[in-house]
Formats: sequence, C-alpha cells, structure tokens
Amino acid sequence: MTEQEINNLLTTLRSMKNETEIVEFKEAKNTYEFSKLGKYFSALSNEANLQRKPYAWLVFGIVDKSHKIVGTQYRNNQKDLHSLKHEMAEKTNNRISFLEIYELFEPEGRVVMFQIPAAPKGVPTSFQGHFYGREGESLGALNMNEYEAIRRQQGIEDWSAAIVHNANISDLDPKAIVVARYNFKFKFPHLANDVDTWDDITFLNKAKVTEKGKITRTAILLLGNDESDTYINPSQAIIRWILKDAKNKERDYLIAGCPLLLAIDAVYAKIRNVKYRYIRGGTLFPNEMDTYEPFVIREAINNCIAHQDYTLNGRINVVEFDDHLVFSNLGSFIPGNVKKVIDENVPYENVRNPFLVRAMFNLNLVDTIGSGVRKIFNYQRERFFPMPDYELSENRVKVIITGKVTDTRYAKILEHNSDLSLDDVLLLDKVQKQKPLTKDEEKYLRKLKLIEGRKPNYYLSLRSIEKIDEKATKTYDKQDYIDLILRHIKKNKSATRKDIDELLWDKLPEEMDDKQRKIRITNFVSKLRKMKVIKNIGTDKNSQWVFVDNKNYK
Repeated sequence: MTEQEINNLLTTLRSMKNETEIVEFKEAKNTYEFSKLGKYFSALSNEANLQRKPYAWLVFGIVDKSHKIVGTQYRNNQKDLHSLKHEMAEKTNNRISFLEIYELFEPEGRVVMFQIPAAPKGVPTSFQGHFYGREGESLGALNMNEYEAIRRQQGIEDWSAAIVHNANISDLDPKAIVVARYNFKFKFPHLANDVDTWDDITFLNKAKVTEKGKITRTAILLLGNDESDTYINPSQAIIRWILKDAKNKERDYLIAGCPLLLAIDAVYAKIRNVKYRYIRGGTLFPNEMDTYEPFVIREAINNCIAHQDYTLNGRINVVEFDDHLVFSNLGSFIPGNVKKVIDENVPYENVRNPFLVRAMFNLNLVDTIGSGVRKIFNYQRERFFPMPDYELSENRVKVIITGKVTDTRYAKILEHNSDLSLDDVLLLDKVQKQKPLTKDEEKYLRKLKLIEGRKPNYYLSLRSIEKIDEKATKTYDKQDYIDLILRHIKKNKSATRKDIDELLWDKLPEEMDDKQRKIRITNFVSKLRKMKVIKNIGTDKNSQWVFVDNKNYK
C-alpha cells in the first residue's frame, strides 16, 4: 500500500463507532507484551478467516474506545519492529506471520499498523500451540464451533491421504511391512494365501496404505523407517511415554517414532501392567488380574494415532503414574462428547484422518464399528474400576484410565448388580468421583437405593445389595482375621507389624477409621501372643512375629 492509502485506511478504521472482530486498537504507549501480541495475532487471523476477509488489523498508538491518537514508542527502531515477522513465525503453526507492518507519523504521534493474514482454509491459526478468537471486544479461546467451522473448510481434503512425492518403498521399514502383512492376514483370513503371493507394493495398495503405488503420509506414519519423518515435517510421528512417581517427578521415558506400527508395541512393553489383587465379597482371598486390560492400552494408543491432528505439529503422549495412565493427542474430539459415542455405538459420521483410519482398520489396529470406546468402559466395569475420564479441550483430547478400585462401595454394588446398564454405572461413577448430579439423576439413583446423603455430598449406598447377598455387608468374625495372620506367618516364616497391617487393613469394616483399625489389629496380635501361639523376636518398634513352636505349624 502507498502512504496515502495507509492514511486513508487509518481514517476509515478510526471512523468506525466500535471495534469489530477483525480490528483492534491498543494504546501501547511504551511497550506491549509479546505474548499478548501473539494471542491477538491468532484471534484476529481466525476471525478474518471466519468473516471471509483477507486480513485483519491490530493498531498501536490509538485509544480503543475513543479512537484518539496518543502515539506509541513500541519498538521505535525499524529493525526491531520488523524483526517481529520472524519472531511471530517462530510461535505460530505453519510459520504464519504479519503480511506487513506500517509506521505512520501523525501530528498527534506515531501509529503502528499490523496487517494480519486470515487463517488458511481448513487450518486455524495458533500461537504457542493455542487457538484464540474474539467475541465482540473480548479475547479468549477460539470456541469449538468456530474451530470446526475453519477445519471443515478443508472439504474432502485429508492430511493423511496426501502423496509424499519424493518418497518410495525404500523409505518404509521392512520389519514394519512384515508385521503389517501378519496383521492384515489376521484381519482377513480368507485372503491369507493371496497375501503371500503379493509383492510389497501390491500388498500396500490392497491394504489401502499406499495409493496406486505412491507413498502416502499414512504409509510414512505407520510404516516409515526412522529417517522418513522428514517427509512430513513439521508434523511429528512421535509417541512419548513418561513414567512419573507419586510426586509427579519423571523416573523414566521413551520417545518412539516411525514406524508407529512398531512404536505401539515399544510403548506397550514399557507400561508396568502388574497384577492387581481385589478381594470379592464372601472370601478373604483376592482375585488376581492385570492392572490394565491389554486391549484398553492398545485401543487408547491407537485412537491417539488415528485421531491426532497432525497439522498441529505435536506429539502423542502416554504418561504412566502409580495407579493410572494418561493418553493424550492433539485435535478436538469430533463426535462432540463421549456419551454420544457410548450411546450410539456406531461409526463416527466424520473422522479427522479417514485414509489413516481405513489403513489402521485393515491392519487390525482399530475397529471402525465404533465399539472401541464402549469396550474400554466395559473392561473397566468388569474390574470394578472407575470409568475412564475424558478431558476435552478445543485442541487436545486426554483420556485417564485408573488401574485400581477407588471406592469399595462402588465395587460391591457392581459386583452384586450385574444387570445395571452402562448408563447406571456412569452415574455411580459420578458419585464416587463427587461430580454433581442433575435432579433427575439424583431421583433415579435414590429410586434404585444406590445413593444416600444430601446434595452435594452424596455417597454410594449398600442398601440395594443387602437382600441380594448378606455376605456383601458381613463383618468377618475374629477367628477369620486370626486365621489369616497365622496363614501369612506359616507361608512367610514371619511377619512384621507392617505386614499384618497391610494384610488386614482393607478387610476390616468400612465404618472403622484408621485409629480403630490400628487398635483392632493390635488386639488380634495380643490375643495370639497371650495364647503363646506367636512371639516377637524383634523390638517393640520393629516387631518380627514368628510361631512359638514352629513344629506345630509346618
């Protein structure tokens, strides 16, 4: 633009009675935070796209309400001012930056005008990984409807289906192709004999991983060798596993890249899926099971791969804690909410990466009938574990899988009410997690005698199972606990007080507090000592209980 054109434009912008979503005035008399500048860049870029304008304007040196020129000293040096183009490109997706930065020296003072390009079709503009938008004069996160409105501009374009023109079969990992063949034959056993006669390109075409012999981004993601990720740069094909302790400190990590088909197994092998013990009603002895159902782990990782928004240039994360796993991927949750997916139990009408999802289905990685998420919930139900928690934001999906019983009442209700629907279990899960209930939900659960207490302090009730199985609420008699102590000493030759506490603690009545449990266990031990059945060969503080006469207890 010429100087006169810029002056005329400034006059036009100032003449507007109110700011619009694509024009913002700031005084910025001396300086302005770069982070705020970046947020406005993202917001104005996205709003320009939505209003079908080629660009938006951010103007420094003007009062936002009166549009009076007050002048700005922001980056007085021309070199510093125009270095903003590079600085902004470093913080935005696809390195989008200012189209131009104009300086005007008006009689009232200096004015700086930033010309901000509209977000490209189908790709919202982010700043430092976050998307911003405007509602009138307010700046905030780009709302979901606006985000999806921009995303839908891609029409039938599918990032995962794009051809990588410089790549060829040599850029794929031979071991990954072998595994892909095996998975394909497992998925389609009637084609097993034919698969063995196909060369690699024929097989990859049939599996819908390549397109007429040409390497796709999907092929790079799933089967590419460890150097092929450069073909999809700046997008990333990386799964990062992190092990954290109870204090949230990192203890171990793994970064697995292409081929993701093999990375899935590498990450799965890192997760400590140890045995979990839970004592069901009517017995003092625990059932053993894997902490996490293997299907749940693999399904969660595969969903992250299938539905990651690779245009956001981020990694897939799997974070392991002592008692839960957290899976996260970038991109909005297209179905809208998890309840809809569980209830409908059908394929999504829209998916982010249809070519990738189809290839993963053919390689037996995902199930397109839409039952994968529902299966995860049902596996947690079978273990009496909390339901998965989905945390959905505008550009991230996070899934939390808990690997233990957190509320014994919840577990007992599920154990003795196998006819409860999944919707019922989801409501019980809300109660155990102390999430608010609607009036209708409260009324429904009270009718089933599944909750007690007053809003908001509801708690799960065992009244519903008392008639089904009296053992469910039975308090074990003293001899049961004593026998358990004796069996433990017989098996392990001795027992510390800590051992005995851990053995009996969760088996004592639920209504007991910690002090009462401690006293009760002390009474059991004292009784055995007074009967001269066991003796302490340690100290008072560090006890070591053994049989008085081992010969009688071999």
